[in-house]
Amino acid sequence: MRHRQTGTRLRSDAQRNRERILEVALAELTRAADAPLSAIAKKAGVGQGTFYRNFPSREALVLEVYRYEVQQVAEAAEQLLRTRPPDQALREWMDRLAQYALAKAGLADALRSATTTTNARGTLAGLGHGSVTQAVTSLLEANERAGTIRSGVTPQDFLLAIAGLWQIDPHDDWQARAERLLDLVMDGLRTGAPGTAAPTDS
Repeated sequence: MRHRQTGTRLRSDAQRNRERILEVALAELTRAADAPLSAIAKKAGVGQGTFYRNFPSREALVLEVYRYEVQQVAEAAEQLLRTRPPDQALREWMDRLAQYALAKAGLADALRSATTTTNARGTLAGLGHGSVTQAVTSLLEANERAGTIRSGVTPQDFLLAIAGLWQIDPHDDWQARAERLLDLVMDGLRTGAPGTAAPTDS
C-alpha cells in the first residue's frame, strides 16, 4: 500500500510540476518571445533536470503551451453552453478566442520562432484543430436547435468568417477592432434565423 501511495503521490507531484511550468511559460512567453528557459524553470520552482525531462527543447515547450491554451479555449465552449443561452455562449466564446489570439502576441512570436523547420510547421498545423472544430460544432448546433442563427452554417464557414482576427495588429488597439469584427460576424449569423424573424405590421 505504501508503494502504491508513494507512486500516486510522485505522479501527482510530476503533474503539478508540469502544469506549473506551463503556467509560468505562458506568462513569460506572452511577455517576451525569447524568455530564457532557465528563468522559466526558476520561476516555476523546478530544477533544470525536472524542466528538461518535461520539455527537452524550447520548441517542445512552446508547442505544448500553445496546445494547452488552445485546449482551454476549446473546453470553454461546453462550459458556456451549460451556463448561457446558446447565442450568448457563442458570442462570449468568440471573445475568448480573440483574447487568446491577440492578447498573447508574445506567444505567437515565440511560436513562429520555435517552428522554423518544415517538420515543426507540419506539427503546428494540426495542433488544436480538432478540439477547436468540435467546440465550434457544438456552439453552432446548439444555436441552430434554438433558432438563434441561420441554418446550414458549417464550422468551416464560421472559421473562415472570423479569419480576419488574425489580420488585426495585436500591438495596436486590437480589442475595439476585434469586437467590431465579431459583432459583424454575429449579426450575419443571426440574419434569417427562425427565432429572429422580423415582426409583421399590425
